[in-house]
Amino acid sequence: MRSILVLEPGPLATVQDRGRFGFRALGVPLSGAMDLQALRVGNLLVGNRDVQAGVEITMGGFRTQFRCDTSFALSGAARAAYLNGDPIAFWQAHQAKDGDVLSIGDTSFAEAYKRRGGFPPAGAGLRIYLAISGGIDLPPVMGSRSTYLRGGFGGLGGRRLLPGDTLPVGRPVGKAGKKPAPAELIPRYSIEPVLRTIPGPQDDRVLDEGKSTFFSQLYEVTLRADRMGVALAGPPLKLTGGADIISDGTCPGAVQVDGNLQPTILAADCQTAGGYVKIATVISADLPLVAQLAPGDRVSFEEISLWQAREIYLRNEYLIRVLLE
Repeated sequence: MRSILVLEPGPLATVQDRGRFGFRALGVPLSGAMDLQALRVGNLLVGNRDVQAGVEITMGGFRTQFRCDTSFALSGAARAAYLNGDPIAFWQAHQAKDGDVLSIGDTSFAEAYKRRGGFPPAGAGLRIYLAISGGIDLPPVMGSRSTYLRGGFGGLGGRRLLPGDTLPVGRPVGKAGKKPAPAELIPRYSIEPVLRTIPGPQDDRVLDEGKSTFFSQLYEVTLRADRMGVALAGPPLKLTGGADIISDGTCPGAVQVDGNLQPTILAADCQTAGGYVKIATVISADLPLVAQLAPGDRVSFEEISLWQAREIYLRNEYLIRVLLE
């Protein structure tokens, strides 16, 4: 059986694909890769369809042994990575033989996170993606192999990966590319990104002063940052009334304003409905930047139109289609 053996998972590693669609009416989140662009590009580099499952590795400290000859690629927040002790690059395909060992960051690197309270030094980013030719071939749950930790389903038993776990790998469906990913497809990660947003849907509940604050001030990422959402701290956002509304639908990228008048950016595992004012929504092209935010990083917001967001989205999809060819 084609597979990989997890030797060290690091602080948190899970199986993720493009997400679980069609079940939000039942309260099931999308899940999927936090940095979907990184996983999609990694898949295409090794000849996979962009929807196939890979491993989402949080903060490094990951080691695995290949149990088959295969192609693989690393994408996302770059770390020191080695194949049998030899350094390898991110954002391009590599060849591994049966028995080869891949290391992403080392154990001491992961231990350094723990000494700093569980998060990496500023600028390091958070999430790395391992794409393997054929994809991680676990049984789908509701059409997806993505792990939803809070629900305890998907991936490998609905849980994080542990030392000794064996992940089956599917048969290759295409050939790995020889060139690295085009620069235009690699997100511009930053410890102080500017996130492009579309106002609303409840921006009418925000005073003009609050909107001016939101689009002009820096907000710091707090310790409450995970796959469900990224809570921020900064100048309060003044509303016309309270933060509570009648619950309505949410989505990854929605920026909620809580009772403390602070914004939270919802992420891949966010709830399907919520009862807080949503001042804006981060466009899909900038969600990879949200995925890589660590506590202490700072963000600002820029307002763009729906048509601008559409143009940015279509440009990215065109470049991905070119990479497919």
